[in-house]
Amino acid sequence: MTNSPLPFDPSASAPHKPVLLREVLEHLNPAEGEIIVDGTFGAGGYSRAILDHAPCTLYGIDRDPSAVATGTKLAADYDGRFHMVEGCFGDMATLLPAHGVAQVDGIVLDIGVSSMQIDQADRGFSFRTDGPLDMRMSMSGPSAADFVNTAEEEDIANVIYRFGEERASRKVAHKIVEMRAETPFTSTGQLASAVRSVVRKAKDGIDPATRTFQGLRIHVNDELGELDRALNAAETILKPGGRLVVVTFHSLEDRLVKTFFKERCGDPRKQSRRLPGEPEAAKPTFSTLSRKVVTAQKDELRANPRARSAKLRAAERNDLPSTAAKKTGGAA
Repeated sequence: MTNSPLPFDPSASAPHKPVLLREVLEHLNPAEGEIIVDGTFGAGGYSRAILDHAPCTLYGIDRDPSAVATGTKLAADYDGRFHMVEGCFGDMATLLPAHGVAQVDGIVLDIGVSSMQIDQADRGFSFRTDGPLDMRMSMSGPSAADFVNTAEEEDIANVIYRFGEERASRKVAHKIVEMRAETPFTSTGQLASAVRSVVRKAKDGIDPATRTFQGLRIHVNDELGELDRALNAAETILKPGGRLVVVTFHSLEDRLVKTFFKERCGDPRKQSRRLPGEPEAAKPTFSTLSRKVVTAQKDELRANPRARSAKLRAAERNDLPSTAAKKTGGAA
């Protein structure tokens, strides 16, 4: 075991290559005896690397039953150092205490749909292969089909515009409502064809259905709400000196993380330039671990094109009470 960052291995044959793994380990910096949380366990790539990197204890969290099954099997390989927790990572502040863990030394989050989920046609995430129009990470609750078949046209348009950033959202929504009146949507192929009939192919070759599928997926799984809850939960359960590392793949998620870190890390200039009578700025609860956003290096980009859009932000918790505790008057 080692406590130095691992080199990137472009020849690794694992079915799922964790993006920015080298940089995640560098900023998370797990050490012997620490408690680390992989809030988005997925295929377990980060978890395995962290456990191999240092003799720490790790809790993996995931709401996907397939991921939970994978994690349950993984536990046997690490002699009591790995624990699989089923649930939403946004609920970690309640999930972990239920397992006897009040505070932790590090948290890593890899935001978005996993390649494992996309590759399984029956999960309904991909427009490239036909499958049931599902998109539920937890495999429970209303599906994407439920939404597009019952929601008002304006609501569909708003979801596709807000979460998919699709400029032609109104055309797409109108087409969906028009087509469902004849035949309800049940498959990803149906929906992709509907979108392609009203959205022109982009010059960069991106499939016209990309943004609509993204918007529906984020809505069905409340991904932005989940991320917001997770960031606030991390502030609550991280020990002083604990590290929070977040990897995102889309501007919506990155914007949310960037704003959170900016608010929690504070701006020293605002403290010194406060005008008389202005309320005192909130004292920072984190300090940033990297001055600039971290992106993939050339060797990883050559080996894994998925890393092109990945951005890593990281910060370290200090000993001040969490923002939530300040608001309620409670202890951190």
